[in-house]
Amino acid sequence: QVQLVESGGGLVQPGGSLRLSCAASETIFSINAVEWYRRVPGIQREWVAAFTSGGATNYADSVKGRFTVSRDNAKNTAYLQMNSLTPEDTAVYYCKLVIRRTSGSRLRDYWGQGTQVTVSS
Repeated sequence: QVQLVESGGGLVQPGGSLRLSCAASETIFSINAVEWYRRVPGIQREWVAAFTSGGATNYADSVKGRFTVSRDNAKNTAYLQMNSLTPEDTAVYYCKLVIRRTSGSRLRDYWGQGTQVTVSS
């Protein structure tokens, strides 16, 4: 069973940057698509960004121009680069990868465990 390991969260001052990583726990054939979500306690989970199977990127209006989603199939890892962070970006961030485990397997969704991002002075 593939597991996703998230890292890169932490405490950062307003205006700062963080890069979140979402790595597969084993060698896989490919990452087909990537999505990032975030959740603030008591608030519904919010979709943040996507890297589609066709290579396009899409962003929520609240992060457009500040966040960048990417993937690196050679490293079995997806990323979320977050710049110009504000306190409103404070949340637990979750990755979801659509993975093809082997060349002959079906696509399946996998979720990371979440990583806390806190933006505060």
